[in-house]
Amino acid sequence: MRKSNRDGGCDRLGASWNDGEADMSPTLREAVARFGSEAKTKLANVAAVGEPEEQLRAPLESLIGDLAELCAVSRNDVTAVGESRLAELHTRPDYAITVGNALTGFIEVKAPGKGADPRKFKDRHDKRQWEKLRSLPNLIYTDGNEFSLWHDGHLEGSVVHLTGDIETSGANLDAPQTLLSLFGGFFQWQPSAPRDARQLADVSARLCRLLRDEVSEQLAQGSRALTALAADWRKLFFPEASDEQFADGYAQAVTFGMLMARAREIPLEDGLDRAARQLGETSSLIGTALRILTDDAENQATLKTSLGTLTRVLDTVHWPAISKGDPDAWLYFYEDFLEVYDNNLRKQTGSYYTPPEVVGAMVRLVDDVLRDRFELPAGLASSEVTVADPAVGTGTFLLGVLRRIAKTVKDDEGPGAVPAAVEAAVKRMISFEIQLGPFAVAQLRILGELAEIMGPESVPPHLRMFVTDALGNPYAEQDWLPAMFGPIAESRRQANEIKQKEPITVVIGNPPYKEKAKGRGGWVESGSGNAAESAPL
Repeated sequence: MRKSNRDGGCDRLGASWNDGEADMSPTLREAVARFGSEAKTKLANVAAVGEPEEQLRAPLESLIGDLAELCAVSRNDVTAVGESRLAELHTRPDYAITVGNALTGFIEVKAPGKGADPRKFKDRHDKRQWEKLRSLPNLIYTDGNEFSLWHDGHLEGSVVHLTGDIETSGANLDAPQTLLSLFGGFFQWQPSAPRDARQLADVSARLCRLLRDEVSEQLAQGSRALTALAADWRKLFFPEASDEQFADGYAQAVTFGMLMARAREIPLEDGLDRAARQLGETSSLIGTALRILTDDAENQATLKTSLGTLTRVLDTVHWPAISKGDPDAWLYFYEDFLEVYDNNLRKQTGSYYTPPEVVGAMVRLVDDVLRDRFELPAGLASSEVTVADPAVGTGTFLLGVLRRIAKTVKDDEGPGAVPAAVEAAVKRMISFEIQLGPFAVAQLRILGELAEIMGPESVPPHLRMFVTDALGNPYAEQDWLPAMFGPIAESRRQANEIKQKEPITVVIGNPPYKEKAKGRGGWVESGSGNAAESAPL
């Protein structure tokens, strides 16, 4: 998402220091001299408390305002939100910068002498921090002597070196004109919309990873709100989930919730709560998950680096421009996403999706078997057939089944009979998925296919798609949950009822598997202690 103006548009004609006053913008020389003078005083103060970079904060804030004016941005429109420094945090830069109330970028301050090229850092903390912060789309590093601008981990231009030394030069500190170009590119940055599904997967994966890491760090710090939320999340979905697994679930649910909102052309800039409520009208499970995870103001404040950046960047997503009318544009999206987000997770979860050609062959085979061996002339389109995919992934098998049913009905009864037949078939199609990311993609793909077949106004409001562990115990008691959690609790209840009671004609899919899988089958393998556990799945 690299978009900037390297010239910066910076000159002497900046806005006034205070509204209504005459132009008093400093020259670049004056601004840097003041920065040097203030920094020297701070750094030389024997009573100063904290690390050297702490002493740069106040002088740097003044410099940011001065440079904003030189770049024709009113200092009154620029806010530098400073963060308290904790050595354990790697995902929170020292400053978040807003211009006109819109998050623009971040600034990370290092001790004088450390430099502004994070690729050369030797300190373990600094190296680990760079691995996190390189996902940010607009970031400045500085140690007072040097400044560098990074877009998505790529250096823009070159590192700018001031003339003199921040600790000793005082008012003699000077800077080349390229410092203005650097800040011009920083202040004028705007997110650019992804051009295709692969680029969207790359952008969203990097920011999702940053969110996951920020959640993990805040849990380690004992964040009260996030710890309570993690406990509720375990009740909702996965009782055995570790903090690491919760952080992953949180990050993917929020990221894909935002993506689903944009696929529905729901704006994010009006607030995640409003987006979640609107999304819940058509995608109740994902909408509710997004609302639960972002509803708490304390959580939003705790995770503002990653949440704020995700909101700003993903709000540019325009799905029609990405898909270009291709119904399978989402096909490999999640696999591409995982390759960037966490390739180890892709291996652990078996998230390698079956090519459409293989899916088509398997669906045709099942359809033929139903016709020939089970004497069901309509095959998968028969009203007696219930189909389940216990590890639906991004929905390719269910799409194949839908398309096979539509073709059968069209060939036998004509195109006019297809919408009603597909609407009836959807009620006999069941899917389970353990991860919210691929579930969201599957739901988008299925809804998109149904809109093509039936028309947007005729799509059923609720599909039989569930976020659940197919091997989870359906007889486990559900704890009481607040009213807000209602759609998720109801989804879980319905999934368990299907596991307990509903006869399934066809189980189709490509579930993840591992060698020596004994002991991994949960209640299916070991039983639940419930007398009804022999009920058909």
